[in-house]
Amino acid sequence: MTRLHLFDLDGTLMYGSAAPVEISRQLGLSAEIAELERAFSAREIGPHQFSVAAHALWAELTPAHVRAAFDGSPWLTGIREVWQEIRERGEYCAVISLSPSFFVELLLEWGAHAAHGSVFPAVPFTRPVEEAGILTPAAKVTVADRLCARYGVSRSDCVAYGDSATDVVLFEAVPVSVAVNARPVLTERATHVYQGRDLREAYQLAGVARPRIGAS
Repeated sequence: MTRLHLFDLDGTLMYGSAAPVEISRQLGLSAEIAELERAFSAREIGPHQFSVAAHALWAELTPAHVRAAFDGSPWLTGIREVWQEIRERGEYCAVISLSPSFFVELLLEWGAHAAHGSVFPAVPFTRPVEEAGILTPAAKVTVADRLCARYGVSRSDCVAYGDSATDVVLFEAVPVSVAVNARPVLTERATHVYQGRDLREAYQLAGVARPRIGAS
């Protein structure tokens, strides 16, 4: 049976942090992004308002900042090993995140078949953010459906991995889900719950991995 594994990024593949936080850290804007993150978590602003504000905050952003943020992020251990096994099994792995596309798409380098984020203009910015390109929690399911069509699978063949309220809609749309270092709103909806820093262990909970994948 072919499966499609759908991974969130912020707080899921990345431990205790998020792409906007790591990007802002490179610019010395940690306090400013923390306030935006707080407002988003409190639902005082939505994905589009967050993205517009972040875009304005990152006026001085360069590709070098983005690369430094990516390379310095607190990633879980074992991401590349898990995605390699998924490929070897003839299955598919994709990242779907509300974070900026220019950051999310760097995960293609690690072996993801697809990586979808909120569509931002190229860095350095010369254009505004378009609302139509900003992902919402519900849009994660829309993207997942497009990926299912691309890879010849259905929602019943999907496994979702996430950590927060933005993953609830996707978790409710697929039969198998793994809450990774997640908030209670998601753990109560997940088929499996994982706390830790090794994606190989979270992947094994879904019952699809070889024993001790990548173990030394």
